Amino acid sequence: MGETVLDVIIRNSGSVSATPGGSMLNGIVSLGRSGVPAFFISEYGLDQAGDLIDQYLRESGVDTSWVYRYPTGKTALALAFLDEKMDAHYTFYRDFPEKRLDIRLPVVGQDDIFLYGSYYAISQDIRPITKTFIQEANRNGALLIYDPNFRRAHLHELERLKPSIIENIQMASLIKGSNEDFHNIFGTNGPNEAWEAIRNLCPNLVFTANTQGVYLRTASLSKYYKVPTITPVSTIGAGDNFTAGMIVAIHQNHPDGLAQGVARINSDEWDHIISMGIHYATEVCLSTENSVSRGSY
Repeated sequence: MGETVLDVIIRNSGSVSATPGGSMLNGIVSLGRSGVPAFFISEYGLDQAGDLIDQYLRESGVDTSWVYRYPTGKTALALAFLDEKMDAHYTFYRDFPEKRLDIRLPVVGQDDIFLYGSYYAISQDIRPITKTFIQEANRNGALLIYDPNFRRAHLHELERLKPSIIENIQMASLIKGSNEDFHNIFGTNGPNEAWEAIRNLCPNLVFTANTQGVYLRTASLSKYYKVPTITPVSTIGAGDNFTAGMIVAIHQNHPDGLAQGVARINSDEWDHIISMGIHYATEVCLSTENSVSRGSY
């Protein structure tokens, strides 16, 4: 579950390109292309941009049955300005209708992995809907993965949004967040401070620190994973695809779900899960796409 935007990518060379985007969308496209049964809960307009996005998702193997195509308003737009490090700085343009997510949503159960995050999961305009859905997925025993993906552009709203972030963390089985996310939300520096900030809220954390590697913290494990040294073409979608890679690995090992939750995952399996996350993120960083290519895995 997450927002959908049309990403307009502007490089420092002046070149411009457009592609469907949004944090959860980037990840679910990679899941669909990897052969994982993928269902997207989102919304975009009944306009040309929305048609382009819908076709892109379906061609990537993503089921859009639970996408709300609103008849008024326009599909959201994100301008992504790439700096010299190929990191993106965003400006968003939104024209939503008064009625949001005006569809019947699916039932998520213990055989399912439910990924939610970014601004969409805390937007107060739809919070009653998203909160109820997350609560029901939690009660039904689904594996819930929350990626805060909290950008500096929303720092001025932090005081208002933080209670919703905390609620989302409390309902999750696993938090996957970046050093930037935790610094923006909690003012932390490094994985240990991030773990201290959430360990009483959620018992499992995967902390990504860009070129500095990946850290795993659970009630019984504390591990570090190196990442390869690369020259990125673009970092858009890197974190989203790290999460997608983790889900692919979990689905491979537990195709019928994780009825007993993350506690069933042992140390060796975590190694595989994190390794897949790193592979997916690395592929995306080495391409101009926001998701892995078809047939990569």
